[in-house]
Amino acid sequence: MTITHTTVPAGPVVPSTGALRPLPLGDLRLTGGYWAEWQQRNADTVIRHCETWMERIGWTGNFDAAATGEPFDHAGIEFVDSEVYKLLEAMAWQLGMQPDDDLADRYERLVERVAAAQDADGYLHTSFGRAWQRPRWSDLEWGHELYSMGHLLQAAVARLRTAGGGRLVDVAIRVADHLVDVFGTGGREAVCGHPEIEPALVELGRATGDHRYVDLARTFVERRGHGLLAPIEYGQEYFQDDVPVRDADVLRGHAVRALYLAAGAVDVAVETGDRELLRAVETQWTNTVARRTYLTGAMGAHHQDEAFGADHELPPDREYGETCAAIASNMLSWRLLLETGASKYADLIERTLYNAVMVAPREDGRAFFYANTMHQRVEGTVPPEDEVSRRALSSLRAPWFEVSCCPTNLSRTLASVQTVFATVSDDGLQLHQYGDYEVDTVLGDGTRAAFSVRSDWPRSGRVEVVATIDGDEPVALRLRVPSWSSGATLDVAGQAVPVEGDTVTVTRRFAAGDRIVLDVPVRARITVPDPRIDAVRGTVAVERGPLVYALESLEAGTDVRDVLVPTGAEPVDHGADDVRLPVRSLAAPEPDGLPYGPGPVALPVDDPREVRLVPYATWGNRGPSTMRVFLPVG
Repeated sequence: MTITHTTVPAGPVVPSTGALRPLPLGDLRLTGGYWAEWQQRNADTVIRHCETWMERIGWTGNFDAAATGEPFDHAGIEFVDSEVYKLLEAMAWQLGMQPDDDLADRYERLVERVAAAQDADGYLHTSFGRAWQRPRWSDLEWGHELYSMGHLLQAAVARLRTAGGGRLVDVAIRVADHLVDVFGTGGREAVCGHPEIEPALVELGRATGDHRYVDLARTFVERRGHGLLAPIEYGQEYFQDDVPVRDADVLRGHAVRALYLAAGAVDVAVETGDRELLRAVETQWTNTVARRTYLTGAMGAHHQDEAFGADHELPPDREYGETCAAIASNMLSWRLLLETGASKYADLIERTLYNAVMVAPREDGRAFFYANTMHQRVEGTVPPEDEVSRRALSSLRAPWFEVSCCPTNLSRTLASVQTVFATVSDDGLQLHQYGDYEVDTVLGDGTRAAFSVRSDWPRSGRVEVVATIDGDEPVALRLRVPSWSSGATLDVAGQAVPVEGDTVTVTRRFAAGDRIVLDVPVRARITVPDPRIDAVRGTVAVERGPLVYALESLEAGTDVRDVLVPTGAEPVDHGADDVRLPVRSLAAPEPDGLPYGPGPVALPVDDPREVRLVPYATWGNRGPSTMRVFLPVG
């Protein structure tokens, strides 16, 4: 059944209809564990880190210089405005959860600096439009004007939903009105080389009730795929400008661009009732996950064009796997989950969050990966803590990059991560992600539902849900059963029963203290890749729960290229931090001609021994090492 949503502040995405509804902000509160710790580290460290770096290298200063009307040398690449906007979004979500006078003051001062640079007609970009700069909209392929403004609109939505309005909201509405005038009906027929404006316009339309913004987003989506952008060496698919969105059957081209566009297309489809467009994106998601997604949930196989490869082209050592693409993947999956209610979307969100997203930050929150390989062939070099790095050259986490879209994207994601944990419907509450949190919300029919959720997820698969109020009406409490699990049980009133399917639902009038326990066995397991992924044919990986594991040379005692897994070997599970695997090490021969022969190359190997694997997201935190996720069997 499709429900119509009421207008409530509820995080980054609030569709007007759908199978499920996001919870209002404040209705779910993280109370401890992995995500609460990272959210606090984001508040204490990551936000300030991004703020400090952008001030230091002049990205925020661009707005001050632009406001003077005098010529200036623009700091950074054309789209660094967007990083300031993503930072403002992170600040807004954080302030909405946890008031902080110092952060609020920094936020307001930064907003005023941004607002001062806005032109009288609403246009706002520090790289274009002034007498000494390139004209407005003169480089839609690479200029990122609409892309940057999209991030501004999303930052404004965050402020609107956490504070009810403010200076940034006024700025964003003027920007959006300007875009309607320039690109709407009777205006310029064009699209941006980097999608992002599409989901931003829809969300601003949802938040303000102004459907003109949704209409413009629909216009941008429908224009895509008709060759409006100039040809480039990577082909029109790089911009998703080769095939109309509704005609494509898989995501292609630049991964972040493709995923942002798909998210915007879902938003447009939901708000306009376009079932054909929605079905097209669902098909693209299905085929992309089946053929073009890494084990970690990462997307993007090419370094050169940051793009998806062909079907099953997933080389681990040349994986790009940009952090922003992982975040964009979750943006798409969350929208499809809200619209359809299908648990497969929550499964991918879980896999992607724990692996492809959270591999990015260093443990202290002060350095980041931009691209995320699954096979480090040479020991990394520790980047200087006070220098900007080139993202392609950073073999270990770096404090900042010449293009630093990932740290700010991570920050806004962490600041709102709890919004993807649960949803409601007319008569039920659905729990999609697990950890320690409190839920107190109202269902679509007006029934109040309040529960305490406790779980050491993903280290443990035990999820304890306790009702915290006496209910007046029955509530259908639905819990996701992960696709990787087997042997799950549900304990209600002390009686455990096996669980089948991807969800389990308990419907009853709950009394305070009523307890439900979902127990999902979490064991280390061997994972074998599809043989069509030729880059990893003949290898295995190890997973435990939603976590993907990796072998670092620090544990292997040798270069990971010299490690073999004996045929039939199984991992030894001593807990999330102590997963071991039997391996043998090759004894490297002296060079003697080509490394090929008429039959299998026989190399001397040592006796089997156990090595400790580490969660992939934590690799590289102990210094330079080689690393690989897929290990050859032999």
